[in-house]
Amino acid sequence: MTAVSVTRPRRSRVLTTVMALYLLYTLVPLVWLVINATKTQDALFSSSGLSFGGPFALFDNIGQTFTYDNGIFLRWLGNTLLYVGVGAGGATVLATAAGYGMAKYRFPGRKAVFAVVLGAVAVPGTALAVPTFLMFSKLGLTNTPLAIIIPSLISPFGLYLIWVYATEAIPDELMEAARIDGAGELRIFFTVTLRQLVPGVVTVALFTMVSTWNNYFLPLIMLSEPKWYPLTVGLNQWSAQASGAGARPVFNLVLTGSLLTIIPLVVAFLLLQRFWQSGLSAGSVKQ
Repeated sequence: MTAVSVTRPRRSRVLTTVMALYLLYTLVPLVWLVINATKTQDALFSSSGLSFGGPFALFDNIGQTFTYDNGIFLRWLGNTLLYVGVGAGGATVLATAAGYGMAKYRFPGRKAVFAVVLGAVAVPGTALAVPTFLMFSKLGLTNTPLAIIIPSLISPFGLYLIWVYATEAIPDELMEAARIDGAGELRIFFTVTLRQLVPGVVTVALFTMVSTWNNYFLPLIMLSEPKWYPLTVGLNQWSAQASGAGARPVFNLVLTGSLLTIIPLVVAFLLLQRFWQSGLSAGSVKQ
């Protein structure tokens, strides 16, 4: 039997092939988007999707994207940043506070809350979109930013992740030592334990940010005025212009806008990857 080193595990050709195919599968759409964002509207349909063709029009497309329809793209970008900043930021704060409290404090009904959180994680957001719309319609909040921000504040998965991370990362002895030194619970949280939670908090922030940034179905049913659209719904509206009477296709602007839309997410992942990678692996090794 061939010995396998723990530090240098034997490579699997099957697994390597599967991963290579998966990498190709994930990169082809991105490559297609980058290539076609450099084409004019006419060149999009006269050349192959995976090869350059026609004049290089990337910078012209970027300029037109920001100025088309009285610069509504900038408005949609601002709306998206608002929904992500307040919604995802608020969801991270609430998930951190609730997850930490659930992990480090004992109170009646804790197991029931655990069961509710686990059940909420299993429910897809699209299943709750219509009931949420009916409730917000009764409250008169539809077609306002609050219709997007308030539902985004709830992140059961983020709460569960912080809960698991805090259980593994913060020893009870550390909190007991702080209490013996006279620190209150709030001071312990903000000056002692919050630093230990940074990888988990960053991981939750990234997940909630991506979820809110890519949110499409909820804004689609909640908002009717284009001035409140996020980028996802706004770009789909541009794409819909290509059909019907008086069609005015602007697929080159849709593709360029889509490329610009994913750049902030890529930058965020690259800057914070060392935090969220350590957060995801927390608790994977028993000591």
